[in-house]
Amino acid sequence: MTISNLQHIAFIMDGNRRWAKKRGLPAAMGHKKGAEVLIDTAKAVKNFGVKYMTVYAFSTENWQRDKEEVDALMNLLRNYLDNSFKELEENNVKIVFIGERDMLAADIVAKMAKIEDKTAENDGMTLCVALSYGGRQEITAAARKIAQLVQNGDLSLSDIDTETFASMLYTAGIPEPDLLIRTSGEQRISNYLLWQLAYSEMYFSPTLWPDFSKSELKDIIEIYNKRERRYGKS
Repeated sequence: MTISNLQHIAFIMDGNRRWAKKRGLPAAMGHKKGAEVLIDTAKAVKNFGVKYMTVYAFSTENWQRDKEEVDALMNLLRNYLDNSFKELEENNVKIVFIGERDMLAADIVAKMAKIEDKTAENDGMTLCVALSYGGRQEITAAARKIAQLVQNGDLSLSDIDTETFASMLYTAGIPEPDLLIRTSGEQRISNYLLWQLAYSEMYFSPTLWPDFSKSELKDIIEIYNKRERRYGKS
């Protein structure tokens, strides 16, 4: 399958809790299945020749969920950082994390840094995992960096443009997504990559994330290939 100029797909992996509820299972089981689908989807994206994939794994708003569910998610994360991401490492995938690390437990942050270091030279695909991430928070943090540079005399007001601002974001050096895929039928971006999605094509799938498949991904890419991206032009 030809993927034309598609080099970056962003995902909002929605529907884990609803998937579990439909089956009479605890929410943690839905998140576990969803994490497995993440690994399978990352391998599929790489096999389709796409060079970048970003996933919304845990938002800053998710901290407001029930403590039991958050604790289960953090323990699941620990397990995947220790075990499941090794499969992607062996598949030549570079893994990076974006978000507010100071909100995460120290042992999790250490595991994240270890994975980033171990996969730094991999060049098959880059998987960007948004953890404790919020788009507004990212933009605010970038604005603070710029303000500090101006205050220190290292940057003048006339030098501030969209490229300068983008270089201060968590995603600096990563191309903006060509395509956003959100599962579960919801049609909103939920404080995700607010700056980066300015010109992205969007596809909203009714499928719950744990049921998302390689075949559906292939169908969505084929739909994307038929779209004409105008970037605000007529």
